Amino acid sequence: MTLDRFRRYAVLAGSFLALIMFTGAAVRLTDSGLGCDDWPTCNDERILPEFGLHEWIEFGNRLLSGAVSFAVIALIWAARRLVADQPSENARRALRWAWGLIAVVVMQIVLGGITVLVDLHPVFVSVHYLLSIVTITQAVMIWHLAATAERPATTGSAVPGGRWRVVGVAAVVLVLGTVVTGTGPNSGDIEAERLALDLEWVSRIHSVSAWTLVAAIALSAMATVRAGADLAPTTRLLAATLVQGAIGYWQYATGVPPLLVELHVIGSVAVWFFALRHALAPLESSGGARINEVAPGPLTVETV
Repeated sequence: MTLDRFRRYAVLAGSFLALIMFTGAAVRLTDSGLGCDDWPTCNDERILPEFGLHEWIEFGNRLLSGAVSFAVIALIWAARRLVADQPSENARRALRWAWGLIAVVVMQIVLGGITVLVDLHPVFVSVHYLLSIVTITQAVMIWHLAATAERPATTGSAVPGGRWRVVGVAAVVLVLGTVVTGTGPNSGDIEAERLALDLEWVSRIHSVSAWTLVAAIALSAMATVRAGADLAPTTRLLAATLVQGAIGYWQYATGVPPLLVELHVIGSVAVWFFALRHALAPLESSGGARINEVAPGPLTVETV
């Protein structure tokens, strides 16, 4: 297994993981969330749904979970081959992250079933989304470890500061976004429960967190310029964040229409992806750092 080929497996798994997030949002935004009111079958009497738009939108999202599972299993197989053919510490770490990824995917499948059984309670829907963000993180980390598998243990310059703080702020923005979604009108079913919060106030708090993220990115950009490092990852993250913010204000001003909410979900994944790439990119350059980590979990970065 070559590193280039392994990275393609990671990209495939990550793409499917993002796609099922988007189709899951489409289920909710088309009020198809209980098109099939049982799980894993459609209902008490049928394995497959009768012909109908809402039923097949919801059930189609369930079928896509099978493709996701296949892609993740293929990634584990590829990671095992990579360790056998090109053993390195980062290759072994990639395998551990791959096992962690399939564990979270299994949790997602089970949680998806529970979410149906509790009639799309917003807390379960929010956790379902946030676990999907965890899987995106795992896929990005696996790709990153493959990209650095042949690097020496140390490199020549320090990583510009503040990048992991930016990721932390982005995580807060995502969590607060799920609170807004759980309070808003797009529940997935007209009878689904909503959070008993004031939509205007939770939206304002979410907006403040988003502007805090913009400020954190700006500070990181200044640190990057002072260090003479590559500014491109920071620029991409800033652009994605500003576009996402514009969509957020647009949807709020127009009564939260489903199409804009779908775009906002896509934008949230883009912001998170670029936040991770913003933090990890210096570690892949010729002047990077070393990851002091032996298993999946919080990263610590030692500049050298």
